[in-house]
Amino acid sequence: MRFYKQTLLALLTSCTVLTASAEPVALDKVAVIVNSSVVLQSDIEASIKSLKANAKKSGQDLPQEEILREQVMEKLIVDTIQQQEAERIGVRIDDNRLNQAIADIANNNQQTVEQLRATLEQEGLSYAEFREQIRKEIAASEARNALVRQRINILPAEVDNLAELLAQETNATVQYKISHIQLRINDGADKNAIEAQAKQLVDQLNQGADFSTMAYTYSKGPKALQGGDWGWMRKEEMPTIFADQIKLQNKGSVIGPFRSGVGFHILKIDDVKGLETVAVTEVNARHILIKPTVILSDEGVQNDLNDIIQRIQAGEATFAEMAQQYSQDPGSAAQDGELGYQTSDIYVPEFKHQVDTLPVGKISEPFKTVHGWHIVEVIDRREVDRTDSAMKNRAYRILFNRKFNEEASAWLQEMRASAFVEVVNDQDDS
Repeated sequence: MRFYKQTLLALLTSCTVLTASAEPVALDKVAVIVNSSVVLQSDIEASIKSLKANAKKSGQDLPQEEILREQVMEKLIVDTIQQQEAERIGVRIDDNRLNQAIADIANNNQQTVEQLRATLEQEGLSYAEFREQIRKEIAASEARNALVRQRINILPAEVDNLAELLAQETNATVQYKISHIQLRINDGADKNAIEAQAKQLVDQLNQGADFSTMAYTYSKGPKALQGGDWGWMRKEEMPTIFADQIKLQNKGSVIGPFRSGVGFHILKIDDVKGLETVAVTEVNARHILIKPTVILSDEGVQNDLNDIIQRIQAGEATFAEMAQQYSQDPGSAAQDGELGYQTSDIYVPEFKHQVDTLPVGKISEPFKTVHGWHIVEVIDRREVDRTDSAMKNRAYRILFNRKFNEEASAWLQEMRASAFVEVVNDQDDS
């Protein structure tokens, strides 16, 4: 079964043959009213035709005609509701993005776009209508993703717990080279003073102080005269108090101070073996967001943003000043429009594309996302070691996917339940 056939349940077709121009042609009939839109009888027939063709090629048995028609009709109703939501929140798929999606479909079928087009025409499917159906489906998918994403709440504790479980699966062969400082609490000693000293040592270590020198000077632990060096160990070979503290940290991490029965401890992970390192690109960008209103059209917003760009480039104002004055993203506007160092995958697709491709220091043309119209400037990019957070990212993605599927199903049910749907009985058919 070809990919585009799997993707599209309801391709509009133009396979009706007109025998003579003088013959009367039956108008397409409304099958279902869905809020302010309709599902046409031709939509249903085209979908059933596609399903039957696919089933024949794959040897798949289909249910009875009545059940199949009911299933197709319900799917088209839900698709229509999602497309209405895409229109409501202003999702627009431009031709460049549509062309790329169709190229991907062709590539997945091991075809060129021209070959895909020829295949569609051979099977009685209009390429123009195919394009518009793909455009609608992408828009509906983006609307669903944006609206369902707002319903998902993932607690940090959920991420940490799952990340630890995932880490346990990979820790069997991981070795850590660790160093240790122990500040002993003797009878009658001031515990608060010793804890304060331990925190001060951690601050100095984080500012670049040499761990070995600090261990020689302050540690009362068993490896003090080796500069605190415990060498290479797997977690199961370490003292339990060490193993309990080492979770998802990466090379160079300073851990502590933490308490035991004998005093306060500080660990440093000097190196790690057997754990795949993860380097990512973080982007520090700033943006200005303006949202269309009943009074201010999309064109008006674009004109305003272009005026802002001209003022910045002419030196009449800075990006920071314009962001503070005009941006409707209050969180970033208070920070001169800055979003801070982030990986681009946290942004919606249109915004991600801009921060991934813009040269540093260049301001984008105005562009639209589900949030409104933006201009963005990339301030800086940096490569960072994210081994310590890679497991948490993996855990977050797993949790997000689980919850997304649950919430997407609930959202669709709610949208379907609240929609006005009327099946039009064809009583005039003769």
